[in-house]
Amino acid sequence: MSDLILHHYPTSPFAEKARLLMGFKNLAWRSVQIPPVMPKPDLTALTGGYRKTPVLQIGADIYCDTALITRRLEAHQAQPALLPGKQAFAIAAFAQWADSVVFQHAVSLVFQPESIAVRFAKAPPEFLQTFIADRSKLFSGGQATRLPAEQAKHQWPGFMTRLQAQLEASGGDFLFGEPSLADIAMAHPLWFLRATPVTSPLVDGYPAVVAWLERVLSFGHGNPQDLSSEAAVEVARAATPAALPEEAFADPNGFKAGQRVAISAVDYGVEAVEGELLFAGAEELILRREDERACVVHVHFPRLGFRIEAR
Repeated sequence: MSDLILHHYPTSPFAEKARLLMGFKNLAWRSVQIPPVMPKPDLTALTGGYRKTPVLQIGADIYCDTALITRRLEAHQAQPALLPGKQAFAIAAFAQWADSVVFQHAVSLVFQPESIAVRFAKAPPEFLQTFIADRSKLFSGGQATRLPAEQAKHQWPGFMTRLQAQLEASGGDFLFGEPSLADIAMAHPLWFLRATPVTSPLVDGYPAVVAWLERVLSFGHGNPQDLSSEAAVEVARAATPAALPEEAFADPNGFKAGQRVAISAVDYGVEAVEGELLFAGAEELILRREDERACVVHVHFPRLGFRIEAR
């Protein structure tokens, strides 16, 4: 089986989510450091333009979005389970809420001017300008809206008190009793907030939450080994994509295998990836792309949170 290759950068909250997924399952993986801002030519050779972080690569198969990455890692190694048994639906729904609503609040709080000044205090002014311009483009054109920092501050205590109450109800160690995806999905926005002294009190003011968060972060990151982005492209070039899933499913909008389509996120980072639709299932969409460097790759997207259009 091909190595797990994660394309990420250290300060990305969703990359931290993926790294914790690796640690939870104690997986060995190859670590490709990508730029935090565009352009990302080696990653683009693999994804065809999808620009969010992180991306999981297994040979010539490229998995976009941590929701789908979670399911792929669960298929790769079933235990310990991220979506255990009878609680799988509740845990997945909670994770989707944390990845969207809680994350939206965390972004607003982290990118308020006081926090930005501290977070980028040692960065060259040119980089800060580039970063802000890149993030403005990232969050334009989609359904995600920028939540005012005042509103995020106003609503934040409700999240924390509910989180504490859930920990108490579940016995205090993890959100649904045993550790799961729910813990990791809730942890990464809080990890993001704790990165600067301006926003860390929003978490540190809740001791039960801090104790739980430390337990989740102690999952670690598994066993990464560095790999260059150029080498990752060569891995894809030398590999053959995996066999397609076997699933009898009729797409509700009538999309069929063999069509030329474009797939894009609906919230932010909405740059479309074009290719031949190979598979449309209940949870997953797969495109075939050809790239002059990576050759034939299959790019996988979750159905939830993405749109598909004919080309």
